[in-house]
Amino acid sequence: MRIAGIVQDSIVDGPGLRFTVFLQGCHRSCLGCQNPQTHDPNGGVEIPVSELVAEMRSNPLTDGLTLSGGEPFEQPAEALLLAKAAHESGLNVWCWTGSLFEDLLDKGIPVQQALLRELDVLVDGPFLLKERTLSLPWRGSRNQRVIRVQESLEQGTVVLLES
Repeated sequence: MRIAGIVQDSIVDGPGLRFTVFLQGCHRSCLGCQNPQTHDPNGGVEIPVSELVAEMRSNPLTDGLTLSGGEPFEQPAEALLLAKAAHESGLNVWCWTGSLFEDLLDKGIPVQQALLRELDVLVDGPFLLKERTLSLPWRGSRNQRVIRVQESLEQGTVVLLES
């Protein structure tokens, strides 16, 4: 898996104590992105998923895994393995993407759809500088949604996480 970095004890990338993985590579290059160093798909470092899993599991206080970026859905097979390992460890899984939930569900390739189905919460939509806000939890611009993935899949409509 090509990553830009990890944070072992994040308190800003979802609720509780998070193991956050910043995946390397994003074709969007949103104006004002807070992680522009993650855009180059050839940047960062290559780390085996097994090493990330071991590090994630090394802290018994970790509440969840956060997949950020870059764009996690540009490395869906690796992100899926990591998400499954997190669930096997009893952790919840949050993911940030510039894509829309509906597009991933309806137009994503099978491994992207599998990753989507493995998530608990998805923060979707591109960062839009003109919609930038610091007042909404878990998102950087007003157009982004915080989606309860499993409930959305069960109900066949987007179910938002109330904060």
